[in-house]
Parts: sequence; C-alpha cells; structure tokens
Amino acid sequence: MRKVEVTPYNKNWPTMFEEEANKLYNIIGPEIIKIHHIGSTSVKGLKAKPIIDIMPVVKRISSIDKYNPAMIDIGYEPKGENGVQERRFFQKGGDERTHHVHIYEAGSFDIERHLAFRDYLRTYPDVIKTYADLKDELSKRFPYDVASYTKEKGQLVSEIESKAVVWYQNLK
Repeated sequence: MRKVEVTPYNKNWPTMFEEEANKLYNIIGPEIIKIHHIGSTSVKGLKAKPIIDIMPVVKRISSIDKYNPAMIDIGYEPKGENGVQERRFFQKGGDERTHHVHIYEAGSFDIERHLAFRDYLRTYPDVIKTYADLKDELSKRFPYDVASYTKEKGQLVSEIESKAVVWYQNLK
C-alpha cells in the first residue's frame, strides 16, 4: 500500500531531475525536442510528494512505444497513455515511486498546461503556500489513500491551473 508522503522542498530535486533527464536523452534522445522538470518538485519551496515529474517533448508520440524495453531496463514501468490521450507515461520505483515520466508530442496543449502551472507557482509565493498547506493537510487526512488525496486537491489544482494558463498565454 502506497503512503501519501508530503515532504518539505528538497534542494536536491533539480539535480535528481537532471540525472534522470540525461538517462532519458541516452534512450530516446533522437525523438526529444526538450525535457522539462514539472510538478511540485520543480517549484522551489513547495512541499511535495518526493516524486520527480519529468516531461519530455518529442517529435512523434507514436515512436515512443519502441523504447519501452530500454525504459524497463532502467527501472521504469510503461503505462501507455494511462488515462491521458496522446501521452506516454512511465513510473519508476513501484510503491516507493521516485520518478514519473510524462511524454507528449510537440504541440500538445498538455505541455503548455504543465508549464503554465509550474511557472505560475514559481511566480506567486502566496499560491505556493495555499497549495502546500492543502497538500500537507490532505496527506494527514488520507495517509494511505492516494486516490482521495488526489481527488480532494483536485478543485484547487483546477482553479490554479485555469488562472495559470490564462496568465501564461498573456506572457507570450
């Protein structure tokens, strides 16, 4: 059973991202346009589940499945789209997850959505605090119920994401 663990920001998370991104470049490099660190571990000062979220942007999503054996070799479990169309998702670490890889094809709106959320949080410390406080409280209420933890934070995530996408688009 997975435990919902929210920890204080770890200054090593960016380095952990870089190390794993280099492994991904070695495997799927010919397809990669860019790799982004996303999710809560990418936001300095934000409490997070200690799972590094990595988002490679690739030329063709249809070419990614052929890399599944190489991803398995470095500890990843291929999950296919895993509920999100036109994405390839991989997780590492089993019940003690350490990394999630979310691969999207260039041009996918989901890329902008993830980057907007990350950059909005990086820009607004008051939003970081609100989000961190909720995550902390929910991890205590649902220590062994990841689904409820995720569901309960969903409304705030949606609100932040909506504001973030508009904010991000206005930056362009």
